[in-house]
Amino acid sequence: SVTFEDSLFKNCVFEDITSLNTYFRNCTFVNTTFYNTDLEQYKFVDSELINCTFFHVRTGCQISFDDDYSAYWIYFVNFLGTLAVLPGNIVSALLMDRIGRLTMLGRGFTLKHGKPPKLKAFLIK
Repeated sequence: SVTFEDSLFKNCVFEDITSLNTYFRNCTFVNTTFYNTDLEQYKFVDSELINCTFFHVRTGCQISFDDDYSAYWIYFVNFLGTLAVLPGNIVSALLMDRIGRLTMLGRGFTLKHGKPPKLKAFLIK
C-alpha cells in the first residue's frame, strides 16, 4: 500500500499502472495524462486535478494478495473441502468391499439404462 501526501505531479504520464491500495492525499496534478490505469476518483482524496486527461480507465475487481490470503487459510479451506467428500468415499469403499466392484458397475449400468449392458467388441484397423 502506497499513499502519496502533499505531492505535486506536473507534466507527468501515468501509463499501464495497476495500483492496488494506492492513494493520493492532498496532491496536485497539473497537465497529467493517465493512460490504461485503474486510478479512479476515490483514490484522489482532497487532491486537485488541473488539465488532466484519462484514457482507457480500467475497471473491475482486482485480486489482492494482502495478509488475508495467507497460506494457512488456503490449506485450511482445501482440507475442509477434502473432509466434505470423505463420508461418500467411505460408504463407496464399504459397498464395493461388500458386494464387489463388478456387481456395482453392472447395477450402475442397469439403473442408468434400465437393462443390462450388451458386451461389444471393437476392432481398430
